[in-house]
Amino acid sequence: MSRIKAAFTRKSTSTTSSKAFSTWFVPRGSMFSNRSESALVTSEIIFAAVSRLANSVSSLPIKVNKSYAPVESSFSHLLTYQPNNNMTTTAFISLLETHRNIYGNAYAMLEYDNRAQIKALNVLDPNRVEPVIDSETKEVYYQVMGDSGTTYVHNTSIIHLKHVGHSGIKGVSPIRVLQGTLDFDAGVREFSVVQMDGAKASFILKMDTNVSDEKKMEMLQSFGQFYRDNGGVLIEEAGTKIERLDSKFIDSKVFDVDKVTRARVASVFTLPLYMIGEGAGQVSTSNMEQLYLDYVQGTLTPIVTQYESEFNRKLLTEKERKSGIYFKFNLNALLRADMQARGAFYQQGIRSGWFKPNEVRAWEDLPPVEGGDQLFLSKDLFPIDQVAAQRIGGADAPTAPTLSEGGENN
Repeated sequence: MSRIKAAFTRKSTSTTSSKAFSTWFVPRGSMFSNRSESALVTSEIIFAAVSRLANSVSSLPIKVNKSYAPVESSFSHLLTYQPNNNMTTTAFISLLETHRNIYGNAYAMLEYDNRAQIKALNVLDPNRVEPVIDSETKEVYYQVMGDSGTTYVHNTSIIHLKHVGHSGIKGVSPIRVLQGTLDFDAGVREFSVVQMDGAKASFILKMDTNVSDEKKMEMLQSFGQFYRDNGGVLIEEAGTKIERLDSKFIDSKVFDVDKVTRARVASVFTLPLYMIGEGAGQVSTSNMEQLYLDYVQGTLTPIVTQYESEFNRKLLTEKERKSGIYFKFNLNALLRADMQARGAFYQQGIRSGWFKPNEVRAWEDLPPVEGGDQLFLSKDLFPIDQVAAQRIGGADAPTAPTLSEGGENN
């Protein structure tokens, strides 16, 4: 415990301590982690999947709420403005999500001030962190390995985001699951390149007479230069015959391997296929809303729920949680439909007393207006409190619709 306390209370002016602390963040790859990092760089399918998830999660607004209303507190700025001195909230969450999808695990350590208040969240190198279980208390600690030594940190001081895993305390890397698929895909690509190299235009140049080796080289160079300069057009001269060698290009079925790879990557990362480039032409405005709904419900909701659970448990005290304070990602922005559908939805909500006008304006990034913080009912948009207090009467009272002869509402 004294080592943990010393790690959080050391002064930044200490060169030795600062150096020892900073090594926890320096990437130090193992053989497997290097393969994971390499897959991100060499596989455009993996890059598309990881960047899609990282960008989606990091772009979601996150707020500290109490009873459904945003609140300001001493800790809210950590995730809404600046988690540490080097990162914005967007960069912080994007890096965590990238680590989670490459290594299977992402870690951020809580840094405290002298009053034991959280002052920063620092992302750790996943290769330097290992969850362990205390043999006596059975509680989870995190072994943080630096070049100057190892420190054990209690689980309440480490934000840990992970994929599923058999132990429950450490996730499995999706890239490890896909390793066979990626190796096969790389092998097919290499084979295709070799075949394409062998499919270049080849010719047999026949001459009626024997010529010296020097003359042969001169004729070959002249032949090649003429072929390049004239876009592949050749002229047979007297005493010379040109015969093209037939070359077979790669089998068209080889390209099906790319589709299989995309399907398996999408399955492991629980992404819709069109989000990693497969079947993108089949997406239209008519089904875009449903596709995004599936993406939000099937992919993003479980991920942000994990983030919220970690933040609520480890950034809030028990007293704060009991008072109704919690972190919340706003997924509504991703569920917005086209302008016409949003307008109809907003109008229905305002006229039926669901939404306040200023709430709708906030969702559309518009400033509030005077009188927009109350609920309304239609006929025609009387304040709801006046209806409840029966302050509307006589000619202004809402009346039931009447039916015309054709059966339509008047």
